[in-house]
Amino acid sequence: MIKSAAELALMARAGALLAQVFDALGRLKLEGMSTMEVNDFVERMIVDELKARPASKGQYDFPYVLNASIDDVVCHGMPAHEDVLRSGQIVNLDITLEKDGYIADSSTTYLIGEVDYAARRLVSATYQAMWKGIAAVRPGARLGDIGHAIAHYAKGQGYSVVKEYCGHGIGREMHEDPQIQHVGRPGTGLVLEEGMTFTIEPMLNQGKAAIRHRPDQWPVYTRDGKLSAQFEHTVAVTRTGVRVLTLRPGETPLCAMG
Repeated sequence: MIKSAAELALMARAGALLAQVFDALGRLKLEGMSTMEVNDFVERMIVDELKARPASKGQYDFPYVLNASIDDVVCHGMPAHEDVLRSGQIVNLDITLEKDGYIADSSTTYLIGEVDYAARRLVSATYQAMWKGIAAVRPGARLGDIGHAIAHYAKGQGYSVVKEYCGHGIGREMHEDPQIQHVGRPGTGLVLEEGMTFTIEPMLNQGKAAIRHRPDQWPVYTRDGKLSAQFEHTVAVTRTGVRVLTLRPGETPLCAMG
């Protein structure tokens, strides 16, 4: 659970490479591309350009390098040739990358073409909610502080937080302890220590928090058919606060880094 300075350096390297992938996606014209074309673009970049491994491929028998979750898909959306991204949609792209034995995990929800105000507001609030959670990370804080910060902000904006899926410890394995719930009570849960690394990845729904899924659990939808958005960063607890290991080039942190 606690990473050494050498391990943190390797995780930061993986995070920086993954941030390059999202930087490239941010400059790509996603409208008109199928989610399978996006998947293939990402795989080529990770493998051929960055000389790294797409860590999601083969995990839990998942055959692709990313999840592509469109509109009312909460998470675990499967890339498909027939899913062509159209103006007015939102899509979350969730990607993992392993380099030299250590894994980084991150996601972004993209606006495709001309997106209405309600969808843009949801996406913006979800990004802010993630940063509210990140801002709660410091040695001596508790896991409940992270969940409370996210849920309190989301509720104030009129959104619900999906409870069935959470952040997670990360390092040599994609999913390690502890689990990072996106709802919680302040002052409760595991005490954070320097050297811990985990993801913060809230999923906010326009409507109710209830979800539904197919028997194979790929993908997960909002039960009421309303939109869902998600953002995710991999973070490390530092001596004085938090470091975001997957911060994008040009991305401005919305809380103090320490």
